Amino acid sequence: FNIPKGSKAWIQPYDSVFKWAPAYERYFENKMELGTEARFHNGWAFPALFQLNSHWVMLAEADIDAGNFGSHLNNEIGSNLYSIRMPEEDEALNTGDNKARSTLPWKSPWRVIFVGKDLGDIVESNLITDLSRPAKFEDTSWISPGKSSWSWWSDASSSKDFNKLKNFIDLSAEMGWKYSLVDANWNIMEGGSIKPLVDYANEKGVGILMWYNSGGPHNTVTEQPRDIMSDPVKRKAEFKKLQEWGVKGVKVDFFQSDKQHIIQQYLDIMEDAAAHHIMTNFHGCTIPRGWRRTYPNFMTMESVRGGECYQFDPGYPPRAPQQNTILPFTRNVIGPMDYTPVTFSNNQNPHITSNPHEAALGVIFESGLQHMADAAESYRSVPKEVKEYLKALPVSWDETRFIAGYPGKEVIMARRKDDTWYIGGINGEDKEKDLLLNDFGFLQDGKYQASIIKDADSSHDFAFDNVSLDRSGQLKIRTLPNGGFVAVLKPSE
Repeated sequence: FNIPKGSKAWIQPYDSVFKWAPAYERYFENKMELGTEARFHNGWAFPALFQLNSHWVMLAEADIDAGNFGSHLNNEIGSNLYSIRMPEEDEALNTGDNKARSTLPWKSPWRVIFVGKDLGDIVESNLITDLSRPAKFEDTSWISPGKSSWSWWSDASSSKDFNKLKNFIDLSAEMGWKYSLVDANWNIMEGGSIKPLVDYANEKGVGILMWYNSGGPHNTVTEQPRDIMSDPVKRKAEFKKLQEWGVKGVKVDFFQSDKQHIIQQYLDIMEDAAAHHIMTNFHGCTIPRGWRRTYPNFMTMESVRGGECYQFDPGYPPRAPQQNTILPFTRNVIGPMDYTPVTFSNNQNPHITSNPHEAALGVIFESGLQHMADAAESYRSVPKEVKEYLKALPVSWDETRFIAGYPGKEVIMARRKDDTWYIGGINGEDKEKDLLLNDFGFLQDGKYQASIIKDADSSHDFAFDNVSLDRSGQLKIRTLPNGGFVAVLKPSE
């Protein structure tokens, strides 16, 4: 890929290889000069966004099957030439080959070039999905996108505590959220066990999602349960049991490689899960490569430096506002992103984003399973207007429109579900800013009532407004440094 000199890049270094990586969890460089040395000397990861004078270009990869590895990009210092690079040889604890092998006929993946005059041409594209193979199964009636509570972010040991997990199931039931995620080490739970917990959730009308370690010989992570998802016989038996219990999905973690045999494991997990009506979510993983079309039970994957970093990375909060305004133009374009957003309380490393900024992430970031990561009491204590928004917020959308923005600065996006539009806007800079919406041409004729959640005087507070508008209307919303807003537009009766 010969990128014209003078272009700017928004691109993530491909990680060094160690216990927890590579997992596509590094910061995107912001408006980087071409030919900059990659921090970990392993090249650059897909997707890669470039600004070329009057055009935008993004590079990505789609439709990888079991006959290929996941590739990334190589670039020499000072060069504007980016080329395909294989996985690093020492990935997956040196198991498997970093080269691809297959019997004939052999179909290569798509290496994809998005080109557009406007950022909306990139953001609104479904190209990665469209290039991938059609669904491997027809009955998708059992697949249901939805929001999920998640206890780990606010209390990392909670997945081993029966009563704490019950509290998050209760939260999902109160909020009308479909699911609750039970994270690592649930098999050594205290105060109860997993089957009675699943039964309790079923009684409450809440679907349980359960965590598994992907290892196997390819990782040394000790989090449990492990050695199930890497064994075809044990895996199929486990999915059969989960289906009988009424479990709705699994989160499989710690893959740390793009080698061909790990790509095969992803596909096998999705296929075996589908046979037992189980949805899938991957963490510590590769990027989406069109699988949501081929395997409709593939709901989301991490491959992002997301909200969990408030738990363990003191350098994350000051970089999060800028990164949040880069991800909609890069990582989330290629597929669902399990960022674990919408956290209002402070964890180990406090936010510098405002609460309305956090609320807006539920609109701006797309994920088939949207894990609402905050503590149960935090969601219970928000103002009623915010609570009603969080109850009604969809996770699957009929239409997406890019309204305005620039990566690293701000973004405004609109998403439609049925006849209701949700508009999210975030300020990624440490200065007050007016976010302007001056084009509502995507609306139908007639009046709309807009309910707005926006910044107050303090970043920890919310302000509210209601306005009437139509296709010719405008909105100008003042945001705090690193602030944001949400507007919900419904047709007036």
